[in-house]
Amino acid sequence: MRNQFLLKLSQYFRPRLIDALHDYDKKRFSTDVTAGITVGIIALPLAIAFAIASGAKPEAGIFTAIIAGFIISALGGSRVQIGGPTGAFIVIVYGIIVQYGYANLLICTLMAGVILVAMGLTRMGNLIKFFPRPLIIGFTNGIAVLIILSQVKEFFGLQGEHLPAEFFSKINAIYHTLPSLDFITLILAVGSVLFLWHYPKKWAQKLPSPIVALIIGTSVVALFDMPVETIGSRFGGIPQGLPTFETPVLSLATLRYLIPPAMTIALLGAIESLLSAAVADGMIDDRHDPNQELIAQGVANIVMPFFGGIPATGAIARTATNVRAGATSPISGMVHSLTLLVIVLIAAPLAKNIPLATLSAVLLITAINMGEWDSFRTLRKYPASDSAVLVVTFLLTVVFGLTVAVEIGMFIAVFFFIQRITDLTHVSVSSESPSPDDGEATIMRKAIPKGVVIYRVFGALFFGAADKLETILQQSHTEPDVLILKLHEVISMDSSALHRLEHLYGRLRKHDKHLILCGPHTQPFFLMKQAGFFEQVGNENVVTTLEEALQRAREILKQS
Repeated sequence: MRNQFLLKLSQYFRPRLIDALHDYDKKRFSTDVTAGITVGIIALPLAIAFAIASGAKPEAGIFTAIIAGFIISALGGSRVQIGGPTGAFIVIVYGIIVQYGYANLLICTLMAGVILVAMGLTRMGNLIKFFPRPLIIGFTNGIAVLIILSQVKEFFGLQGEHLPAEFFSKINAIYHTLPSLDFITLILAVGSVLFLWHYPKKWAQKLPSPIVALIIGTSVVALFDMPVETIGSRFGGIPQGLPTFETPVLSLATLRYLIPPAMTIALLGAIESLLSAAVADGMIDDRHDPNQELIAQGVANIVMPFFGGIPATGAIARTATNVRAGATSPISGMVHSLTLLVIVLIAAPLAKNIPLATLSAVLLITAINMGEWDSFRTLRKYPASDSAVLVVTFLLTVVFGLTVAVEIGMFIAVFFFIQRITDLTHVSVSSESPSPDDGEATIMRKAIPKGVVIYRVFGALFFGAADKLETILQQSHTEPDVLILKLHEVISMDSSALHRLEHLYGRLRKHDKHLILCGPHTQPFFLMKQAGFFEQVGNENVVTTLEEALQRAREILKQS
């Protein structure tokens, strides 16, 4: 009984760490530790920057990278995935904080974690791959633009409160605060961007550019006593210690309003983490478990609200860095979290001198790198439907936010998909387009009994294409005595198509005409049989080959 329970549990919950530790040795451990320390150092400025840009305190990003990063590596379905706060969440998190407050962000994150675990347990991880690429590119580029806009205040040193979350209000606020531009902050920010942009790639492996930029930026500010805003001046620094455990306060009054943003966090987290894992698979020639990955992401996001953290997911850039540093197992991701923890315990006071202008430059470069800008230049190479999905999703993301963009973008993508599949479904007179691979052309050269019409159906018969069955009798102009439907090439059928088929049969029977079904495929066969349609038509009128169908038609004509 116990073994059966463990076997059943392993089908739903088996972290990749278990398999990765088989034949684990000191050499692999040493490599993983080196990779983990490298990624941990890179993650520090990004975690701080993502938190500040999201409207949270810098320690929220660091604690998320430490705790959620450790959980995602320990429980995840990828060998080399690195988890933590990411740029993709900046927009949605900032909007939730502005509209509902930080306490409700914690509730949103908790709800999103539960949704992700449920998605993993119900094996929905494989469904994420059905999100069309134009949709993903559209909202990825939209997020990049919104991240850039979110950094305008820090980059130019503008005065005033936080920028509004809503697009037009944000543009209006930027316009009205432009006269307060601080040239010293702008010079520091531009200098940081130029340094990051031209940083030699050959140095990046040992000395990550964000860390070097922060060191130089902080040193310059201290050396010249530059009057710019720093982490210390805005937030009072970063606590030197571990986060405290606190239970989030649930407000039933706002709970129903938090469901859409929680769904957006869950969906965005699922997409980004599985994309990151897929990228890592290509780099290490491996295959991740998408459902286990979703469970790990969910657990991490359930835990984080109890420590005041922000949403976490798989980070593509840090995961790629982890792979390039030689990571072989989830141990590297766990070491990355422990590295951040050591830095916080030892060097947290130093972070208060980091200028926000340099952090904004780091985020600006991150946003530019995350966007797939060439997609706009090559739009003409895409089908018109794909281009429409990409552009509409991009514009909706920038103007109305991720929630609206994902909902409407998916609707448009599904609409075009249905239209495309519908266009692939054909109903035609078999003599005009005989199937080339079943000897039909040879049969057609033989005499077909008078009063018998053969129709070939090709494609998927579902609600979008079911009405094409109605055109059969219209094409015939007169109702044949025997109508043969060749269904060899119908790969799928739904209840809407079955209903139309029943309607067609009813019209024929009303005038004492007959229907023969020839060679229904597996799925349509079982659907029609289960629905009792074969009994209506008569089992003798369901045959396998066209020759059998013609033989049955002759028998019917003799009996008439």
